[in-house]
Amino acid sequence: METRTLKRGQRDGQFAFFLDIPALLLTIAFILVPIVDSIIKSFQTYGVRNIISGKPGVWNDFANYLYLAKTDAFYMAAVHTFSFVFGVVLVQFVLSLTLALILNTNLKGARFLRSVMMTPWVVPTIISALIWMWLFQPQYGLVKYLVQVFSFSTVTDFAILNNPSTALTGVAIAALWKQIPLMSLLLLAGLQNVPQDINEAAMIDGAGKMRRFLSITLPYLSPVIKVSISMSIIENFKQFPLFWTMTGGGPNNATTTLAVLSYREAFVSMNLGTGSAVTTLWMLLMAIVVFFYNRLFRIQDMG
Repeated sequence: METRTLKRGQRDGQFAFFLDIPALLLTIAFILVPIVDSIIKSFQTYGVRNIISGKPGVWNDFANYLYLAKTDAFYMAAVHTFSFVFGVVLVQFVLSLTLALILNTNLKGARFLRSVMMTPWVVPTIISALIWMWLFQPQYGLVKYLVQVFSFSTVTDFAILNNPSTALTGVAIAALWKQIPLMSLLLLAGLQNVPQDINEAAMIDGAGKMRRFLSITLPYLSPVIKVSISMSIIENFKQFPLFWTMTGGGPNNATTTLAVLSYREAFVSMNLGTGSAVTTLWMLLMAIVVFFYNRLFRIQDMG
């Protein structure tokens, strides 16, 4: 009997592996191979001549990385990337959790909001960027009109995407508009799985709303928070379409992130070696951030 069960388990495992083969092949072909190729090119001099002639790049050891270390472009791009990721993820989590808590009540119209809240998320990123470029348009944009109305026309020059000190904030607003719905829906699903009997028992024992939220709701919501924030970190670390469409990395490189810098080096300056070096460091930094974030969550769970 045990032998028959073992053989059946082996057949099920082999069948499952057979079903996974297409996904594995696609992962290897379109993810692992490009990553390895990019890492190899980051140690080579690979420019326009190599692209045209098809000749392999010349190995230059760490010349591309030394070049990045000598310039301020990579440092500033890293600062802009981390500032954008930290700001967007923090504000996104606070607003998403607030919205999820509201939608989890019997508030009138909550069901309607649940049905339409995903609209920004399903809009393609390029379309979202164009929408917000129109809203931020310095001559006839809706945002400028509202600023003039509420400031009683005392503010006449309002161009958020054309100002180096506010351009990153403008892109962050567009990112928040697109990403908040998905995180809100994930947190809402987590809130609906919180056991109500425990909540009611705590309420009978005299625990207030804040106490019940901190001691009951948040612990049960912890796995969903971990996943949703991890997704947000990765999404914003690799954010490129919003930046390139809305600002192109400007003005004065104020919105040049690692994604934009990598694209510029590889496909504008046609230096695939340097662009690959930026991409490699970019992936490494993202992996480090996600690793320490998960590590922090694991320590809290153990505590």
